[in-house]
Amino acid sequence: MQPVLEIQGLHTYYGHIHALKGIDVTVNKGEIVTLIGSNGAGKSTILRTISGIAKARQGSIRLDGKDITNKRPHEVTALGVAHVPEGRRIFPELSVRENLEIGAWNVNDPSLITQRMEQAFEFFPRIKERLFQKGGTLSGGEQQMLAISRALMSDPDILLLDEPSMGLAPVLVELIFEIIKRINAQGKTILLVEQNALMALEIASRGYVLQTGQIVLKDSAAALMVNDSVRKAYLGES
Repeated sequence: MQPVLEIQGLHTYYGHIHALKGIDVTVNKGEIVTLIGSNGAGKSTILRTISGIAKARQGSIRLDGKDITNKRPHEVTALGVAHVPEGRRIFPELSVRENLEIGAWNVNDPSLITQRMEQAFEFFPRIKERLFQKGGTLSGGEQQMLAISRALMSDPDILLLDEPSMGLAPVLVELIFEIIKRINAQGKTILLVEQNALMALEIASRGYVLQTGQIVLKDSAAALMVNDSVRKAYLGES
């Protein structure tokens, strides 16, 4: 299989805190790969280090074979990585349309921007209905839809999703996960961080389990779902 993303020996610190301790992760073209673990395990730090928000002290990150380690966030985005951060981070004072246009900041062709908006509306028709509303007036679910749509505007090689279900009602969680599956079915590679480990494993092909900045287990999603330690720690089974 062709790797889109290769992380080798990654070490990241927050001040004196050693947050990632020699992480190795591979995501192949067309896969959904999920990172699961408790709060503070380092899942979000992996995404932040890939996208250049956090800096690696050791190790390498390669995108389609090119070294992107410690490049600036806008450079990483331009090379093909789109990051939907935890908490969505839309621009509340800007309209939905303006938020989407910011997602296409590196696209100079207005017709291509329009085309990508229409593609996003196919996934999220509700966003089209809210096109001229301020982002801050949207519901939590709509803001998550906008955040994912904005990320898709750059037509990334890989989409990094950090806790897309956080704070959403169960019916909206199911909707968001169905749309993530549809985005993947159309060829988009996805690296997913998600507290709802069961739902993440149900849509992923493979998964990595993190504890205190280290990968302690990696396997197919199907195997992780029947692993006793995973079931007890993350799937709520005794």
